[in-house]
Amino acid sequence: MRPRTLDEFAGQRHLLAPGKPLRSAIERDTLRSAIFFGPPGCGKSTLALVIAGVTKSHFESFSAVTGGVADVRKIIEAARERRKMGRKTLLFVDEIHRFNKAQQDAFLPHVEDGTVTLIGATTENPYFSVNAPLLSRARVYPLQAISPDEVSALLTAAMADPERGLGGRGLTLAPDALKFLAHASNGDARAALGMLETSADLTPLSPSSRIPPQPSLQPVSDSVGAKGGSSVSPSLVPAEQEIDRGKGS
Repeated sequence: MRPRTLDEFAGQRHLLAPGKPLRSAIERDTLRSAIFFGPPGCGKSTLALVIAGVTKSHFESFSAVTGGVADVRKIIEAARERRKMGRKTLLFVDEIHRFNKAQQDAFLPHVEDGTVTLIGATTENPYFSVNAPLLSRARVYPLQAISPDEVSALLTAAMADPERGLGGRGLTLAPDALKFLAHASNGDARAALGMLETSADLTPLSPSSRIPPQPSLQPVSDSVGAKGGSSVSPSLVPAEQEIDRGKGS
């Protein structure tokens, strides 16, 4: 359910509503290098991917956790060759705060000469975790946790989308379960979609199965969900309640 356009993007209206500076820069293809600062699951990497699509740039994703300066050199060399053919490169560096000062300095000349447009993502305050020379060449955009209403809209879209979501599985999400998921995800869209997918996978497939419309609070995983407790799986209800799922398929 990754969005393909800015209009499909969930949340961040303070940055992406029509007329906002960031949206205008993206649509005009004038975006300079940037640092996206926000909590997990708020859409930092997804927004970078959408920007690459809108600006028709080659998208190169790089993790500061698993990569090093040698990998950066290879990416830069490829970007130079791409530039000769008239195509831009958007370099997305996830968890850029994990790089030390010397490693961050490796980006400077290539950001400066336009070889790459750098978008760094961090959950740490960039004014403490990103060095000053790089900050001076990039603009910091704070991303916010997604609101429950925005998570609800995202989950509703996922339930209806037959191509990228669950629209072809003959299921509906009960209103109380939708509300539960929207709040249990704590503003993390990735966690919300993961719990929704898990709930769909746990829905019984036998023809005699009938799923009640109330949330079933059975633990699924401790890795996602509300802070301080196990995540739970809300019930998904067949499109026609009290009708065997196998009928009509």
